Amino acid sequence: MLNKPWREAGDWTGVWGQLGVYELADAEQGVVFVGMAGGRSRFGLRGELMDAVARQGASYYRCEITSAYLTRYRELLMQYARDRRDVPPHAPALTLGRLG
Repeated sequence: MLNKPWREAGDWTGVWGQLGVYELADAEQGVVFVGMAGGRSRFGLRGELMDAVARQGASYYRCEITSAYLTRYRELLMQYARDRRDVPPHAPALTLGRLG
């Protein structure tokens, strides 16, 4: 999982049009969604986060800027699956590898 502190949804300070990955959490700070802002994302992380928070009804988010967003995205899903024996709610259907 990301090692960043949780931020309240709606506080977009410092989040711009970069490429990267993010996690959304409910009111208890349990991860409910893992997403990414790729090369085709409109307005980068900020746009993806704003849309995802509205769709998922999340209370918190955290994000990481990286140009290797697809690899990091899959890695976050694999970490979640390894730790909880399942994928996050609302996760897309992907074939994931295993982390040791």
